[in-house]
Amino acid sequence: MSNSHSPRVNDRAHSRPRTTDSHWMRTSDTTSYRPLTADLEVDVAVVGGGIAGLCTAWELTREGGRSVVVLEADRIAAGVTGFTTAKVTAQHGMVYDRLRRTRGVEGARLYARSQQAAVERVAEVASVLDIDCEFERGPSYVYSRDMAERPALRSEAEAAAEAGLDAAYVEDTGLPFPVAGAVRVAEQARFHPRKYLLGLARDLTAYGNTIHERTRVTGLHEGTPCRLTTEGGFTVTARDVVVATHFPVFDRALLFARMSPRRELVVAAPLPADRDPDGMYITEDGAKRSVRTAPLGDGRRLLIVTGETFTPGTADVPERFERLDEWMHTHFAVEETRYRWAAQDNDPSDRVPLIGPFHPAARHTYVATGFGGWGMSGGVLAGRLLTDLICAMKPPWADLYDPRRLWSTLREAPTLLSQQAEVGKHFVGDRLRTTHVDSASDIAPGSGAVVRLNGQRCAVYRDDDGGCHAVSARCTHLGCLVAFNEAERSWDCPCHGSRYGVDGSVLQGPAVRPLEQRHIVGSDSSDSSDSSAGSDSPDEA
Repeated sequence: MSNSHSPRVNDRAHSRPRTTDSHWMRTSDTTSYRPLTADLEVDVAVVGGGIAGLCTAWELTREGGRSVVVLEADRIAAGVTGFTTAKVTAQHGMVYDRLRRTRGVEGARLYARSQQAAVERVAEVASVLDIDCEFERGPSYVYSRDMAERPALRSEAEAAAEAGLDAAYVEDTGLPFPVAGAVRVAEQARFHPRKYLLGLARDLTAYGNTIHERTRVTGLHEGTPCRLTTEGGFTVTARDVVVATHFPVFDRALLFARMSPRRELVVAAPLPADRDPDGMYITEDGAKRSVRTAPLGDGRRLLIVTGETFTPGTADVPERFERLDEWMHTHFAVEETRYRWAAQDNDPSDRVPLIGPFHPAARHTYVATGFGGWGMSGGVLAGRLLTDLICAMKPPWADLYDPRRLWSTLREAPTLLSQQAEVGKHFVGDRLRTTHVDSASDIAPGSGAVVRLNGQRCAVYRDDDGGCHAVSARCTHLGCLVAFNEAERSWDCPCHGSRYGVDGSVLQGPAVRPLEQRHIVGSDSSDSSDSSAGSDSPDEA
């Protein structure tokens, strides 16, 4: 089907897919590991069952000889990892020229070596464990359609090559439209992240270690040994603890002040295999666009397009989905849109992930966070790096990723201050704004809004049948006000990215406690009452 005859977005509205769909979730097995139901003692407890947590647990089992437990609040590989674009690459946008300037030539080389080693590790492990995870090699490109960007692209290509990657500046790509220039890096990869990680999980448990899903960790006591407490009231005792929850649920190092959350939308549609752009592409011209394909069979590939970056709780998400979908159908000969989903990432202030000891006084607690949208290579890297540190080894790039790198934080102070100013704007400004609706009765079915009930702001959702569901509007992490995400039907916090279901349940941290329930009598705020005995005090964890 030619691009010129592709149907417009509005014509496709009747067949629009659900926004909770992810190709990776739809095309892999489900999991049902039992929740923790008794106290447990192990060598290492890993909190979080995404790519960083599972890779760390697997490396500790196979390479470190440790007994390990993975504690996951929901289902493994079903959070951020289940909604990624799944590029496994050492090319992370325009990163190497910046690293060369801020970390020196050696710093850029260490970054490239460690990230490329993660690419090769996925290939090696998938082969050793015989995991059919659709691993494919291919080039990665960062491109621009703006002629003024050519000097920057040339500098980036030079820096990436100097760092040790097979990188070059080019002006021809496999994209169906012309570009001004691009940085091409060879020998990168893409895969099916859930199939890969479920393979690791099977091998992990075959070695006698355990995974517990639906086990939310709510408390951490650091010591010798460390102790974790769960929502169910059980205790896990471990010599070492790894917090790999994407955004740390315990933040004694105040890492939340060094990261900013962002959300990106994803659309995907089949296209003929002979129209595959043959590579992975990313640009930040105007609105960010990222492109890759995945195998479908029957002479087709699945085109996956990412873009429309925004802070959680601040955007008109349906409109952004429409814009991204329109871009995909305008530029590629795709069929009807099959999937729409969203991914969330945390950007560190200095653009380098935070992997290592949790805080300056930490002896047996470690963290992996701040992957900045490149969690596939970053998560695999974290698994190997943390295993080395726990086993009393230190790879040459350990200092580069060390969360205690205060010198880097000081250098990036303007970025850090800007991030916190944005948080402060939401914390104070959102309270000064008038609510979007005057009463719960003004909320349309299938929508939600923050409404003042009995002097308190409540997050009220009206379901498709007209029933109202009210919870506190204050995020349980640090007390910012949540906002309704219409496309995903969730309550999102703009300060640090916590997300909640319409019933107040935690979908995404750093929050660990649900939003408190509120009671509405009738359908109008004037008839409502607050039945909660507790306060809206922020989470102290």
